[in-house]
Amino acid sequence: MRHGATEWSVNGRHTGTTDLALLPQGEEQARAVGRLLDGRPFALVLTSPLQRARHTCELAGYADRAEIDADLLEWDYGEFEGVTTAEIRRTIPDWTVFTGPVPNGETIHQVARRVDRVIARARARAATGDTVVFAHGHVLRVLAARWCDLDPVEGRRLPLETATLSVLGWERETPCIHLWNSRG
Repeated sequence: MRHGATEWSVNGRHTGTTDLALLPQGEEQARAVGRLLDGRPFALVLTSPLQRARHTCELAGYADRAEIDADLLEWDYGEFEGVTTAEIRRTIPDWTVFTGPVPNGETIHQVARRVDRVIARARARAATGDTVVFAHGHVLRVLAARWCDLDPVEGRRLPLETATLSVLGWERETPCIHLWNSRG
């Protein structure tokens, strides 16, 4: 689950470590996520420590079982924190977070190492049930790519809207995406 809308997600600003609150629209989106999940039990509930993800988790009805996991923090955008892609492309044409430099921030491989640890936790719990994570757009895109045993750069092919449900799972022994970017 990606968190609900914030001021910066609405206007396209890269929001990594800045701890923004949900907008009223984002709070309603989070409640809608809760209705989608309909109290489904999970063996493991993980959330980023940032308030936009924690509050989405709470409004979806899972705060009482959630464990905070710093590996689910959004990408550290360094000097690009709060800056839009269009602004970055004025000086670095064709820049994307997946393929371009992130001065004083995290590399894509650092983000991949973090999500690989989350995936290992989820897979270790698989025998007892499903895992749900509440986090952020870019880190979840890398997580989905890594779940599918892809290079983390392939997260660029998985756009993710706010407060959407995505389901990762298995096709026999092959990790795959069953549902992506759904609101129901």
